[in-house]
Amino acid sequence: MLTNASIKPLAREGKRPTVLIIGAGVSGMAAGCYLQMNGFDTHILERHVIPGGCCTAWSRDDYVFDYCIEWLVGSGPDNDANQVWRELGALDGKAMRNFDLFNRVVDESGREINFYNDPDRLQAHLLSLSPQDAIAIKAFCDDLRRFIGLDFFPALKPNPLMTWKEKVQMLAKVLPAFRLFWRTGATQMETFAERLKDPLLKRAMPYIFFQDHECFPMLPYLYNMAQAHNDNAGFPEGGSLGLAKSIEKRYLSLGGEITYSVKATKVLVEYGRAVGVKLKNGKEYRADYIVSAGDGYTTLYEMLEGKYLNPTIEKLYDDMMHRPGILYPGVVSVFVGFKGQAGGDEPHSTTYLLPPETAAELPGCKQSSIVLQHRDRYTDGLAPPGCSLIHITYLSDFDYWNELRTNDKPLYRSKKTDIGTFVRRFLEKRYPGISDRIDVIEIATPVTQKRYTGNSKGSILAWKAFTEAEDLANKLIDKGRMQLNGLSHFYMAGQWIGGGGLIRAALSGRYVAQFMCEEMKRTFTVSESKNTESWSDASLFQEPTFQEPALHSSAS
Repeated sequence: MLTNASIKPLAREGKRPTVLIIGAGVSGMAAGCYLQMNGFDTHILERHVIPGGCCTAWSRDDYVFDYCIEWLVGSGPDNDANQVWRELGALDGKAMRNFDLFNRVVDESGREINFYNDPDRLQAHLLSLSPQDAIAIKAFCDDLRRFIGLDFFPALKPNPLMTWKEKVQMLAKVLPAFRLFWRTGATQMETFAERLKDPLLKRAMPYIFFQDHECFPMLPYLYNMAQAHNDNAGFPEGGSLGLAKSIEKRYLSLGGEITYSVKATKVLVEYGRAVGVKLKNGKEYRADYIVSAGDGYTTLYEMLEGKYLNPTIEKLYDDMMHRPGILYPGVVSVFVGFKGQAGGDEPHSTTYLLPPETAAELPGCKQSSIVLQHRDRYTDGLAPPGCSLIHITYLSDFDYWNELRTNDKPLYRSKKTDIGTFVRRFLEKRYPGISDRIDVIEIATPVTQKRYTGNSKGSILAWKAFTEAEDLANKLIDKGRMQLNGLSHFYMAGQWIGGGGLIRAALSGRYVAQFMCEEMKRTFTVSESKNTESWSDASLFQEPTFQEPALHSSAS
C-alpha cells in the first residue's frame, strides 16, 4: 500500500515542482508570479474569461464599468506596498491620479463637509464649520499629522518565517507609534463622532470612506487619509482590470500559464496529500502542489468536502459567517453613462445622507446613504469622448437579492428597474436635464458578485477588519501557515485567509510562495518587473484563447 512515507521527494534533479492554482484573482496570480520566480512551474485555473476576480471591470456601449479600485495603497514610490506592485508589474508604465480630498459628505439640506487629506486644510475647513468642536477637530488633525509621518505597511514576510532580527526591527518600527496605534485602534469612529457638537459633523465623520462603519475604529480612517496625503493611495491608469491585466502579463512573462472558462469543483486527495484538481467538465489534472486562491467556503466545504477543518475554521465558517456585522456586506452598483458633463467643480467622490423615507425607496438598502463617484475623473478611457460616467453605490444584503433571483426572477428584475428609476430621479434633481442625455444604466447586485467571482454572500472584502473573525483568519497564517490539518501539499491564499484589500490579496500570494519555499528548503527570491512600455487600454477586453492545462505530477 502506498503511504505518505513512501511518496518520493518532489525536487528530483532536473525537475521543477508543479503547482495548480485555483483562481486568477490578484492573490492567485501573485502566488503564481512568486512561485515562478522561485523555480516552480505553475498553471492557474480560472472560471471567468478574464483575470482579476473581484478586481474587475466590464464594458458596454464604449463605457467601462470599473468595479473595484477606489484608491490603491502602494501607488507611490519608496515603500513596501509599492515594492510588491513593482515585483508583480502591476503599475508598469502607468500614470497615477491623486486627489486632494478623500470624500465629501452632503446632508439632506445640501450642507456639505469636505474631508481634505491635508491636515492643515482639513483643520481650517472643519473649524470654519464648527468652531465649538475645536478641541476634537484639532485632536483628529494632529493624529492625521502623526500618521502622515509614519512608514508602516503590512509585512513582506509572514510572521512565522521572520527571524528574531526581523521581528526586532519591526518592533523598533512600531514601538514609537504604539500608543497612537493603540489609542486610535481602540476608539470607534462613531464614539469619537459622538463627542462633536455640530450635528452634520457628528453624522459625517464616520462616512469619510465607508458606509458600513459600525465596528470601524479611527485607525483606518487616519491611515488611509495619510496615505492619500502622501500620494500613496492614488488611482492607477487602466483601473481595476488594468491592474489585473498587468499582473497577468507579468505572470505569463515569468513562464506561468492560465486556462480561462474552467471551473474547479474538487481537489483530488490521495493518502492525505493533494495531488490534483477536477473540473466541472469532468477532466482531472495533477500537480505536486495545489493552491486555492478562491472562495474560502467553496474550497473548504465543497472542493474538500469539509474533511480538513479545525476549530478555527469551524468557528469562522459555521459560526462567525452567520453573525451580523462580521462579513463585509454586498454592494449594489449603478453605473450611469451620459453625454456631456455634470457636477462642475464637485469632487470625485461624495456621500449623500438620505432621509430614511428616501433610503427606503432603494431595494435592499442597509443604510441611509449613497456614494456618488464621477468615475471618469479617476482615469481616462472610462467613458467615450464627450461623455461622462457616474458610479453610485449602496451596501445591501446578499440574502435579499439571492432569494429574489432564485424564487422570483421577474421581481428581481423589477427591483433593479426600481433602482434605475431612483437613480434617474436623484441625478435629475441634482443635474437638471441629465435624464435626456443618459446613454446607459448598468446595475450589479451582490448576486452579480457571487455569480462572477464565487465570493460567498457576495461579500466585497470577506471578513471585516477589527473583528474577532479577522483575528481568527490571521491564525490561519500565523499558526496554520496557510495549510490544513491532515492535508499535505495544499495551501490557501486570498482575502478569506489574508484579509480584504488588494495589497493584502497580493501579499497572501507572496506568503504562500514563501511558505512553499521553506517547505522545499529553498531561499525565497524576488525580482522586479523590467517592463518599461507605456500602458495601453487596447488589450483591456481582449478575451484569451483556451489553453489546455499541461501539468502532471512529477512525483507520480
